[in-house]
Amino acid sequence: MWSISHAKRLVFLVHRWTGVAACVLMALWVLSGMVMLFVGYPKLQPAERLGALPPLPLAAAQCCVPVEAALLRSPAPQAVQQITLTTIAGRPSYRLKEGDGTWRVVDATTGAAAPPVDAATALRSAQAFLPGASGQVLGRTQGDRWSHAGMLDAHRPLYQVQMHDAAQTLLYISSTTGEVLVDVPRYQGYWNYVGAWLHWVYMFRDGAKDPVWSWLVIGLSALGTLSALAGALVGIWRWRFSGRYKSGAKTPYREFQMRWHHITGLVFGLVMVLWIFSGLMSMNPLGIFSPTGARPDLRAYQQGLPGTTRPALAVQDALQLLQADGFDTREIEWKVLAGQPYLLALDAAGASRVLSGATGSYQVQRALEPAQLERAAPLLLPFAIHSATVLDRYDAYYYRRGQASMYAAAARDLPVLRVQFQDPGRTVVYLSPASGEVVLSLDRAQRANRWLFNFLHSWDLSWMLQHAWPRDIVLVLLSMGALALAATGTLLGYRRLVLSTSQQLRGQAHGTTARPRNG
Repeated sequence: MWSISHAKRLVFLVHRWTGVAACVLMALWVLSGMVMLFVGYPKLQPAERLGALPPLPLAAAQCCVPVEAALLRSPAPQAVQQITLTTIAGRPSYRLKEGDGTWRVVDATTGAAAPPVDAATALRSAQAFLPGASGQVLGRTQGDRWSHAGMLDAHRPLYQVQMHDAAQTLLYISSTTGEVLVDVPRYQGYWNYVGAWLHWVYMFRDGAKDPVWSWLVIGLSALGTLSALAGALVGIWRWRFSGRYKSGAKTPYREFQMRWHHITGLVFGLVMVLWIFSGLMSMNPLGIFSPTGARPDLRAYQQGLPGTTRPALAVQDALQLLQADGFDTREIEWKVLAGQPYLLALDAAGASRVLSGATGSYQVQRALEPAQLERAAPLLLPFAIHSATVLDRYDAYYYRRGQASMYAAAARDLPVLRVQFQDPGRTVVYLSPASGEVVLSLDRAQRANRWLFNFLHSWDLSWMLQHAWPRDIVLVLLSMGALALAATGTLLGYRRLVLSTSQQLRGQAHGTTARPRNG
């Protein structure tokens, strides 16, 4: 029969032998996590992309043929999901998203289909993104350490263009549309080798979807969680909360490394357990946080596609209206909400304007009325709405992250309409008046992931994010303590392995099998 002493012995052994490997891993994770607080994984922020675009020209000779002319280039114009007027490689262009999810580009000046993207097009696009800088096309890649994101799949292979600007920026260009998708300044790439690339074990990842890599990270995180939890228990058991050891200390360990591993474990052990455990939760093991039940139906919410439902407003007239309103238009997208078409315009900073003819004449609005969104919201799910609230401040699920975060590119503007449905998953949907889009949707399982991963890993409650520097200082101090815990554990593990190996070699030399001291 197992006794408490046997159970404790097992916990001691689990921590001892898993800690040999886990402490190295946790030291690297903590160190790279500190870097990630300040330098994020390479991504092209919306403001960076829009800021690099020129204003859409007002002269009819430069832009633009009617959008209907662009749709003639589509094999199934009635199924086109998205129409955007933008600038690609220095030319005004219509970008169409076909019904099957593929992309098509039409020259907005001539109405001709854009030719296939080649190296020369990629270089022109790169130089339009960084004017005045020369560049060199390095080749094409299906994916590498800076281009794993699934959102890039429709654009692969990607052209790599090394720019000779001050930041020595590496650009990734879509072979489908010719647009710049990712920018990697050299300093960011260097920091990422000891940041996100190391933290996410990307040296073992192959492509956007790699189940072997996913399970490797899950396995390593589970090992680290087990080792940290066992260590926390051992630390508590070995600490004299009442009384002292013969040495007069609360800890039985006299050796410097062992003593401080014990003390730092008691102080920072809980933080380490929660960080490693939440890292495990980030991988959604066995799909435990995947949404269940019905999901918001975006097609039903739109009740129409831009390929068939469009405002009766010419592009030039729309640009004139926006200019008269003082808006510097860089991009226009055709949208549909509950069967009503409208135009969404964006400027260089990502600010938006809406052109809608709902009142009988087309006018420039800063946003859609919340009442419009409330009328369309019931189309998302076949369940009753429990509540609909306009938020003027962030809540526990809808919030904005800093530039270094992997969520930095997510639109999180205010105000926002929060809609709570009475479905089994108690789905909460956030609708943006600025664009009319569903910007966030969470059911019960996804909300659990928000707490078990995002909160425990990043301390990202909205009030914490509002006080960025105090939060960063606290996280850095905690990380330094956790790093000291992992570093002393690494040293102890190394010494144990050396001792075990030397004793085994001595035992073999004498024809016996030696057992390491202290178990």
